[in-house]
Amino acid sequence: MRLTHFGHSCLLVELGGARILIDPGNLSGGFEPLTGLDAILVTHQHPDHGDVARLPALLNANPQAAAYCDPQSARLWADEAWGPRFTAAHVGDEFVIADVRVDVGGGTHATIHPDIPLVDNASYILSTAQQAGAFMHPGDALFVPEQPIDVLALPATAPWSKLQETVDYFRAVAPRVAIPIHTAIVSEPGLGIYLGQLQNLGPADSRFLTPPREEAVEIA
Repeated sequence: MRLTHFGHSCLLVELGGARILIDPGNLSGGFEPLTGLDAILVTHQHPDHGDVARLPALLNANPQAAAYCDPQSARLWADEAWGPRFTAAHVGDEFVIADVRVDVGGGTHATIHPDIPLVDNASYILSTAQQAGAFMHPGDALFVPEQPIDVLALPATAPWSKLQETVDYFRAVAPRVAIPIHTAIVSEPGLGIYLGQLQNLGPADSRFLTPPREEAVEIA
């Protein structure tokens, strides 16, 4: 598996012959020139996960790419010229990109505050014939799947989660490798506090890996 982190929650996952870009949002950057994508996945409608200002150009540059998003985003974007490119990904759905099977879980964004309405959130689990649960991007949800996960995109900081909840989620999923995401909402010094605690308090058998931004890393 090859991963490139474009900041915040945006990751390019190269796995099983597929190049899959997840959550190209407005707090991420560097993904704009990408071509040759097999799929673009958006977990939910918030702009830090799907930037409607840059999605059209990304879709135009990748006419062959399948595009999936949560059901509410699909309805919200339906009237846009580029909106019909997106297929709604419902909980329990399964689709195939090259040799990668994608299972959809989660369903609902984590609660920010009881006065803020909840929105749909699609968590994506990527599997190959060689490895089920090879990678998971939960979006903005603390979704714990039934199956083991090898590499987890771990939301490290969020207005909907305190550090204790993040640590407990990390322990519950207990991936072999954790890649911190959702990191653009705090300062660099502040982020160091979060990452240090997650590394110290996470599962003993999990490897905590923070890739340099926009640099592809091989996950063996």
